[in-house]
Amino acid sequence: MNDLFESPDGPTVDRAIESRRSIRAFTDQPVSRELIEHVLRVASRAPSGTNTQPWNVYVLTGAALESLSRDILHAFEQPDWAQTYRDEYDYYPTEWKSPFIDRRRKVGWDLYGLLGIGKQDKLGMHAQHARNYRLFDAPVGLMFTIDRILGRGSWMDYGMFLQNVMVAARGWGLDTCPQAAFTPFHRIIARHIAMPAEEMLVCGMALGYADNTHVANRLVTEREPVAGFAKFIERPLG
Repeated sequence: MNDLFESPDGPTVDRAIESRRSIRAFTDQPVSRELIEHVLRVASRAPSGTNTQPWNVYVLTGAALESLSRDILHAFEQPDWAQTYRDEYDYYPTEWKSPFIDRRRKVGWDLYGLLGIGKQDKLGMHAQHARNYRLFDAPVGLMFTIDRILGRGSWMDYGMFLQNVMVAARGWGLDTCPQAAFTPFHRIIARHIAMPAEEMLVCGMALGYADNTHVANRLVTEREPVAGFAKFIERPLG
């Protein structure tokens, strides 16, 4: 194998990908603007159809991040928030089936189990959901938007860019948590970042250094083995 990206512990890219997890507790250690810009520059090498590069990123830190978090939390604490604030696009299906619903339930109960939140503990679940809007105490919040004129192919391209952000961050010892939880509050976010009307929110992301003492960060999600999702076809079919 080419040793360009090799290290004594194995391929650097492999280690960055395999060590990436959704971190749900961060330290308050700051991340320099220089490092954030470096991660985004590396991530921008993501492929996109005809090099359209459909991504826009708003980086919030300090008082700007605190203000956004405070306004979203205020909205989230309203009893009717789910009726008042709606997503602009469907992230999840309207009807679930196996194995997708099974995986969704498992990761949820695995996390709640670590946190000591029982199946009937609605207040505990609500409080944990609210931590999304504090970005799990991360010092950096990223808001990703896309131009409304762009189609499904550009959304696929966007996913590759988001993955690059997370992998590049891991390469520098940073951690992330991609958060679709922000999408219902796109109107609030739009005001805080002066988002033009022609853009729409794709997702948010927490960025910082993991708090490895926090029990939530013990969660390691399972992955289907290659044999479960890949089919190798060596002869013509039919």
